[in-house]
Amino acid sequence: MRRRFTAALVPAVTAVTALVAFAGSAAAAPADKPQVLSSWTQTSSASYNAWLSARGNQGSWAAYGFDWSTDYCSSSPDNPFGFPFKTACARHDFGYRNHKAAGIFAANKSRLDDALYADLKRVCSAYSGVKKGSCDSTAWTYYQAVKALGSSPAVDGGAAA
Repeated sequence: MRRRFTAALVPAVTAVTALVAFAGSAAAAPADKPQVLSSWTQTSSASYNAWLSARGNQGSWAAYGFDWSTDYCSSSPDNPFGFPFKTACARHDFGYRNHKAAGIFAANKSRLDDALYADLKRVCSAYSGVKKGSCDSTAWTYYQAVKALGSSPAVDGGAAA
Protein backbone atom coordinates (compact mmCIF):
# COMPACT_ATOMS: atom_id res chain seq x y z
CA MET A 1 0.00 0.00 0.00
CA ARG A 2 2.79 2.36 0.83
CA ARG A 3 4.36 1.78 -2.58
CA ARG A 4 1.09 2.73 -4.42
CA PHE A 5 0.72 5.89 -2.33
CA THR A 6 4.30 6.95 -3.09
CA ALA A 7 3.89 6.08 -6.77
CA ALA A 8 0.78 8.28 -6.97
CA LEU A 9 2.32 11.08 -4.94
CA VAL A 10 5.50 11.53 -6.98
CA PRO A 11 3.77 12.66 -10.22
CA ALA A 12 1.51 14.99 -8.24
CA VAL A 13 4.41 16.60 -6.40
CA THR A 14 6.36 16.89 -9.66
CA ALA A 15 3.40 18.59 -11.36
CA VAL A 16 2.91 21.05 -8.49
CA THR A 17 6.64 21.82 -8.38
CA ALA A 18 6.70 22.48 -12.12
CA LEU A 19 3.63 24.70 -11.87
CA VAL A 20 5.12 26.75 -9.03
CA ALA A 21 8.43 27.10 -10.88
CA PHE A 22 6.62 28.21 -14.05
CA ALA A 23 4.41 30.68 -12.19
CA GLY A 24 7.39 32.14 -10.39
CA SER A 25 9.39 32.62 -13.55
CA ALA A 26 6.41 33.99 -15.48
CA ALA A 27 5.74 36.60 -12.79
CA ALA A 28 9.35 37.76 -12.53
CA ALA A 29 10.20 40.91 -14.46
CA PRO A 30 13.13 40.81 -16.86
CA ALA A 31 16.49 41.37 -15.20
CA ASP A 32 17.09 44.62 -17.10
CA LYS A 33 13.97 46.33 -15.70
CA PRO A 34 16.00 48.77 -13.54
CA GLN A 35 18.14 49.76 -16.52
CA VAL A 36 15.10 50.25 -18.76
CA LEU A 37 13.36 52.31 -16.08
CA SER A 38 16.45 54.46 -15.64
CA SER A 39 16.92 54.93 -19.39
CA TRP A 40 13.33 56.18 -19.77
CA THR A 41 13.56 58.73 -16.96
CA GLN A 42 16.65 60.75 -17.86
CA THR A 43 16.67 64.44 -18.84
CA SER A 44 17.63 63.94 -22.50
CA SER A 45 15.30 64.14 -25.47
CA ALA A 46 16.48 60.64 -26.45
CA SER A 47 15.21 59.31 -23.11
CA TYR A 48 11.89 61.13 -23.56
CA ASN A 49 11.50 59.80 -27.11
CA ALA A 50 12.30 56.21 -26.04
CA TRP A 51 9.69 56.42 -23.25
CA LEU A 52 7.12 57.95 -25.61
CA SER A 53 7.67 55.14 -28.11
CA ALA A 54 7.31 52.50 -25.39
CA ARG A 55 4.18 54.22 -24.05
CA GLY A 56 2.64 53.91 -27.50
CA ASN A 57 3.45 50.18 -27.54
CA GLN A 58 2.89 49.15 -23.91
CA GLY A 59 2.02 45.57 -24.84
CA SER A 60 5.61 44.95 -25.87
CA TRP A 61 6.69 45.88 -22.35
CA ALA A 62 4.01 43.96 -20.42
CA ALA A 63 6.53 41.49 -18.95
CA TYR A 64 8.21 44.38 -17.14
CA GLY A 65 5.11 45.17 -15.11
CA PHE A 66 5.49 48.93 -15.45
CA ASP A 67 2.76 51.18 -14.07
CA TRP A 68 1.67 53.39 -16.98
CA SER A 69 -1.18 55.07 -15.10
CA THR A 70 -1.24 58.84 -14.89
CA ASP A 71 -3.29 61.72 -13.65
CA TYR A 72 -1.15 63.94 -15.88
CA CYS A 73 -0.38 67.22 -14.09
CA SER A 74 -2.28 66.21 -10.92
CA SER A 75 -4.20 69.21 -9.59
CA SER A 76 -2.47 71.67 -11.99
CA PRO A 77 -3.74 72.31 -15.54
CA ASP A 78 -2.45 69.82 -18.10
CA ASN A 79 -2.20 72.53 -20.76
CA PRO A 80 -1.73 75.79 -18.85
CA PHE A 81 -2.29 78.87 -21.05
CA GLY A 82 -2.44 76.48 -24.01
CA PHE A 83 1.05 75.03 -23.43
CA PRO A 84 0.86 71.23 -23.94
CA PHE A 85 2.45 69.93 -20.72
CA LYS A 86 0.25 66.83 -20.48
CA THR A 87 2.69 64.28 -21.94
CA ALA A 88 5.62 65.62 -19.90
CA CYS A 89 3.48 65.21 -16.77
CA ALA A 90 2.57 61.65 -17.83
CA ARG A 91 6.27 60.73 -18.06
CA HIS A 92 6.87 62.33 -14.66
CA ASP A 93 4.05 60.19 -13.21
CA PHE A 94 5.60 57.12 -14.84
CA GLY A 95 8.93 57.89 -13.18
CA TYR A 96 7.41 58.54 -9.76
CA ARG A 97 5.11 55.51 -9.78
CA ASN A 98 7.70 53.02 -10.98
CA HIS A 99 10.57 54.29 -8.84
CA LYS A 100 8.30 54.18 -5.78
CA ALA A 101 7.23 50.62 -6.64
CA ALA A 102 10.90 49.63 -6.95
CA GLY A 103 11.74 51.23 -3.60
CA ILE A 104 14.24 53.63 -5.18
CA PHE A 105 12.22 56.83 -5.31
CA ALA A 106 14.11 58.95 -2.76
CA ALA A 107 17.43 58.38 -4.53
CA ASN A 108 15.92 59.38 -7.89
CA LYS A 109 13.33 62.09 -7.12
CA SER A 110 15.63 64.98 -7.98
CA ARG A 111 16.48 63.49 -11.39
CA LEU A 112 12.82 62.74 -12.10
CA ASP A 113 11.90 66.34 -11.33
CA ASP A 114 14.79 67.58 -13.47
CA ALA A 115 13.56 65.37 -16.33
CA LEU A 116 10.10 66.95 -16.04
CA TYR A 117 11.66 70.40 -16.24
CA ALA A 118 13.74 69.40 -19.29
CA ASP A 119 10.60 68.03 -20.97
CA LEU A 120 8.67 71.23 -20.20
CA LYS A 121 11.51 73.38 -21.57
CA ARG A 122 11.43 71.31 -24.77
CA VAL A 123 7.72 72.12 -25.06
CA CYS A 124 8.56 75.80 -24.60
CA SER A 125 11.30 75.71 -27.25
CA ALA A 126 8.54 75.62 -29.90
CA TYR A 127 7.60 79.20 -29.01
CA SER A 128 9.32 82.55 -29.36
CA GLY A 129 9.14 86.01 -27.90
CA VAL A 130 6.68 86.79 -25.15
CA LYS A 131 4.90 83.46 -25.58
CA LYS A 132 8.17 81.56 -25.00
CA GLY A 133 8.88 83.68 -21.91
CA SER A 134 5.42 82.89 -20.58
CA CYS A 135 5.88 79.19 -21.27
CA ASP A 136 9.33 79.15 -19.64
CA SER A 137 7.91 80.89 -16.54
CA THR A 138 5.07 78.40 -16.32
CA ALA A 139 7.51 75.48 -16.74
CA TRP A 140 9.67 76.91 -13.92
CA THR A 141 6.60 77.18 -11.69
CA TYR A 142 5.62 73.56 -12.38
CA TYR A 143 9.19 72.44 -11.69
CA GLN A 144 9.34 74.32 -8.39
CA ALA A 145 5.99 72.82 -7.37
CA VAL A 146 7.10 69.21 -7.96
CA LYS A 147 10.43 69.84 -6.24
CA ALA A 148 8.63 71.12 -3.15
CA LEU A 149 5.42 69.08 -3.18
CA GLY A 150 5.94 66.18 -5.60
CA SER A 151 6.05 63.52 -2.91
CA SER A 152 3.86 65.13 -0.28
CA PRO A 153 0.74 63.29 0.90
CA ALA A 154 -1.25 66.46 0.26
CA VAL A 155 -0.46 66.16 -3.45
CA ASP A 156 -0.31 62.44 -4.02
CA GLY A 157 -2.34 60.92 -1.22
CA GLY A 158 0.80 59.18 -0.01
CA ALA A 159 1.05 57.15 -3.23
CA ALA A 160 2.33 58.44 -6.55
CA ALA A 161 2.47 61.97 -7.86
